[in-house]
Parts: sequence; C-alpha cells; structure tokens
Amino acid sequence: MGPFTVAALAIIGVFAIAALKEYNKHKGRVELDELVSIKTELEKLRERVGTLEQIVTDKSYQLKDEIDRL
Repeated sequence: MGPFTVAALAIIGVFAIAALKEYNKHKGRVELDELVSIKTELEKLRERVGTLEQIVTDKSYQLKDEIDRL
C-alpha cells in the first residue's frame, strides 16, 4: 500500500465520520420534534378526558340517564 492510498483512505474515513455525526444529529432532532408533538397531543387528550369525567360525574347527567331508563 502506497502513501497516496493511505492518505486517500484517511481522507475518506474523516469524511465518513463527519457524515455519520451529521446524520445522527439530524436524526436526534427529528425524534425530539416528534416527542414534543406527542407530549402536546397527550396533554390535550388529558384535558378532554378531564372534561368528559366532569360531565359524566355531574348529578344532572346522572339524573337524565336515570330518567331515560324509565
């Protein structure tokens, strides 16, 4: 193996490592954005469930349900 081959392999290796680092950075950002989106959606769903619990446990709702059964 000549000195030019070794130098070429070293340069290619450096570029490959740099490209891999950039790829991992980008992949991490995408996953972080997706995680934030999922957390936001989860919070909205928790609020909706809380509202539904209030409606279902309300006395007037229960009374209406009992009247409908009669």
